[in-house]
Amino acid sequence: MKTTLSVIKADVGSVAGHTKPHPRQLEMAEEKLKDAKKQRILKSFYVTHCGDDIELIMTHDRGVDDSEIHELAFKTFSEITEKVSKPMKLYGAGQDLLLDTFSGNIKGMGPGVAEMEFEERRSDPVAVFMADKTEPGAWNLPLFKMFADPFNTAGLIIDPALHEGFKYTILDVMKNRSVVLSCPEEMYDLLALIGEPSRYVIKQIHRKSDGLISAVASTTRLSLIAGRYVGKDDPVAIVRAQHGLPAMGEVLEAFAYPHLVAGWMRGSHYGPLMPVGLRHSMVSRFDGPPRVICLGFQVSNGELIGPEDLFDDVAFDESRRIANELAYHMRRQGPFMPHRLGPEEMEYTTLPGILKKLEGRFVQE
Repeated sequence: MKTTLSVIKADVGSVAGHTKPHPRQLEMAEEKLKDAKKQRILKSFYVTHCGDDIELIMTHDRGVDDSEIHELAFKTFSEITEKVSKPMKLYGAGQDLLLDTFSGNIKGMGPGVAEMEFEERRSDPVAVFMADKTEPGAWNLPLFKMFADPFNTAGLIIDPALHEGFKYTILDVMKNRSVVLSCPEEMYDLLALIGEPSRYVIKQIHRKSDGLISAVASTTRLSLIAGRYVGKDDPVAIVRAQHGLPAMGEVLEAFAYPHLVAGWMRGSHYGPLMPVGLRHSMVSRFDGPPRVICLGFQVSNGELIGPEDLFDDVAFDESRRIANELAYHMRRQGPFMPHRLGPEEMEYTTLPGILKKLEGRFVQE
């Protein structure tokens, strides 16, 4: 029997701006998933949040893209919106629910989704990454480091089970098409694409030797669905570790230096992705800086054992210090690029409204 791990997230309202959900929202999510477990829809679950996003981490045996699992998540987010967020006048109530009626799959409706179906190994450690105030392309650099960079992952050199490398499935979010690239032999081609994270996003990673599913990431870009600014996409990802895959320490090492990602304030600025423990995932300064949390689980017969709050460790103190330093540096740029996103990205924000107002005042030189 295969196990499916589904991580589905949405921003359906938060307290005092884009900070964090109200406890009652999380309690209602717990109640809904507890009922689903009693009905044997779910085997196991864990509810948490990253910044202002509610995260539903669920195991079951229904496979990926199952309509009942997706409907459960949609109804959970919808009920929280109607019964908690709106009555409390929470900010951005129902923000990520772009459609009112469930159509069989929650993808394309606003919430972010990462799902993985696999045969459980003798021991199956998994890391669930959740980010706030950034986009799906934020995973490109760390996922490259985990599975293709020998300076990050020693196992690529000294572990025979990793030595053949991995295959990356890359999604072109602008044209909704994908390509599979093999590492290490196509590494330069891979970098040529994923170095443009606003367009080319890592979707899945498989081990080359046997096709073992190793990592999956959400790829939803809200602006491409709505055609306008509706908040950043706040992606999620699932990474398996150990036993012929990168060790958990190698997986986490990919976040030791905070790289710059798109998002932050109004989804319009570059800022450092800061690895934090859950207790520090609330965003504040300039609605940020962008945050990432990581919860570690063991998957055992469909049950989630854990979690361990893997970034809540002094080993990442220096990463957080550097992130704060980078945040100060980027903020000093104010409204100027490269702190502000480039024009291609800004066309999906609120800036076009300003440009439209000024259009009639331009004169030909």
